[in-house]
Amino acid sequence: MSAGASAVATPRLDMWLAESRRITRHAARTLIDAGLVTVDGRPGRPGQRVRDHAEVVVTQPVAPDPSVATSARFPDHSPIELCVVDEDDWLAVIDKPAGMVVHPAPGHPTGTLADALKERGTTWSLLGGSERAGIVHRLDRDTSGLLVVAKTEAAHRNLARQLSDRSLGRTYWALVHGGFREDTGTIDGPIARHPRDRRRMAIVEGGREALTDFRVVERLNGATVLEVSLRTGRTHQIRVHLASIGHPIVGDAIYGRPDPMLGRPALHAMQLRLRHPADGIERSYESPIPDELTAAAARLRPSPT
Repeated sequence: MSAGASAVATPRLDMWLAESRRITRHAARTLIDAGLVTVDGRPGRPGQRVRDHAEVVVTQPVAPDPSVATSARFPDHSPIELCVVDEDDWLAVIDKPAGMVVHPAPGHPTGTLADALKERGTTWSLLGGSERAGIVHRLDRDTSGLLVVAKTEAAHRNLARQLSDRSLGRTYWALVHGGFREDTGTIDGPIARHPRDRRRMAIVEGGREALTDFRVVERLNGATVLEVSLRTGRTHQIRVHLASIGHPIVGDAIYGRPDPMLGRPALHAMQLRLRHPADGIERSYESPIPDELTAAAARLRPSPT
């Protein structure tokens, strides 16, 4: 057999892994370099050849026993529960509770959605890096509702394209201050980091394009329930846009004022629409409005006469 034929018959481990798991070669090398891949019981090397009938084992990038391994690193940590709406070999749709950070960030190193995904012992896309394994898009910490996470890099790239071409639909329920004369509208304002307060975003000339559509669902006493749809996905987009037109979200302490009875912004990602990466068929998911948000709206509803 020629050298060229031998190379084809026995591919490099990193190339074999990338093809078999539908991930990039870089992601494959990351798994191998982390010691998560063995060949015939021994740690694999990116350039070693994979012979026919070789036993290649990939350990998920989490400890086999999360209750033991996680508590060793974070003594006060307990398993993080997730509400999984749908799941298959490509993706999972998660109903995130308010208060959960999506991925590690300054001040929130643990207890994130990314941590919860790792604890499930499932392989997630590493396209966004190991700290954001599986994360395609995010919700603010105190925003509840639906988001999609990717298991393979192929699914991750597909979903990211849908975000970019605006075919991945996200609809939110929002309770805002004030009343509206119009029934529908669009807010168009570029968003960037606030020039003086780095914790906030703002409408800034030269910022990134941002478009938000809204529809009035119910008019209340001094407040309005809106259905809000995103055409772009900028940080804090809905909160910034609604505040910019004089209708901050109820309970939003950053862009409006806090609500002691609610304790968080009255914003919920209630619907998610996407084309499944495997077959291109559009699928839609819905999440019920949390009780504390319906109660907040009920307090502002006119009394029946």
